[in-house]
Amino acid sequence: MTVQTSWRRRAALTTAALACCASALAGLPSGAAAAPATPAASAAATTFSDDFNGPAGAAVDGGKWQIETGDNVNNHERQYYTSGNKNAALDGQGNLVITARKENPGNYQCWYGRCEYTSARLNTSGKFTQTYGHAEARMKIPRGQGIWPAFWMLGADIGSVGWPNSGEIDIMENVGFEPGTVHGTLHGPGYSGSGGIGAGYTLPGGEAFADKFHTFAVDWSPNKITWSVDGKVYQTRTPADLNGNRWVFDKPFFLILNLAVGGYWPGDPNGSTPFPSKLVVDYVRVTSNN
Repeated sequence: MTVQTSWRRRAALTTAALACCASALAGLPSGAAAAPATPAASAAATTFSDDFNGPAGAAVDGGKWQIETGDNVNNHERQYYTSGNKNAALDGQGNLVITARKENPGNYQCWYGRCEYTSARLNTSGKFTQTYGHAEARMKIPRGQGIWPAFWMLGADIGSVGWPNSGEIDIMENVGFEPGTVHGTLHGPGYSGSGGIGAGYTLPGGEAFADKFHTFAVDWSPNKITWSVDGKVYQTRTPADLNGNRWVFDKPFFLILNLAVGGYWPGDPNGSTPFPSKLVVDYVRVTSNN
């Protein structure tokens, strides 16, 4: 589905605004010793699952995902999100590949003029929402200056209450100039944009997230959200972290996957940025709380 609405433009703003200060936000230091992983979610009921099985070139399952289209002036991103399987397709090997390309065959127009890049953004709004549980995705993220992959959630009431009152849970964001670090962040009323509450996680030994697949997850329960990478917990947030502001995470949220190019936080691509750039998603899975 390719409907463009005003909340999507506001929602797209959130990842850029939060990002500018994410690495400095409160939480465990990057690369801090990991706490024991939360109990295995496999004991809980699976409520959403997509293993992206299907023939090479096929579009994503329209019963699970809708595809957004258009540009994003709020973040000053450079890409145009396209429909169908143009930039989001199965690879025939059990993966979804979201591809950012330096091209514009459709003569798409962006906020800055003729678009220079295309990519894709998917969400489950109107198809799947959940309150609490364990959400994870196993992905291999791309590398390169100006590249900005994200796996995140928005409150399903965003159409009526707007952002940031809807709440936003950023499970994983990466910007190309930090190849070994990902960020997890909360946004809500009084702690949005650069005031988002979150922390970064850095791989040891100079490793880069683009080198192999990693699993990014949150465990979410009343008054508590915990982030992990490959089962290693790196931060936990509760209402006590919000400086007296309102906790807005006790209601249904939907999922989002996207690969942005450029923007306030990552900066623009340059001559060193490889294209096409691919976010490869092995699976997305959500389970209920035990």
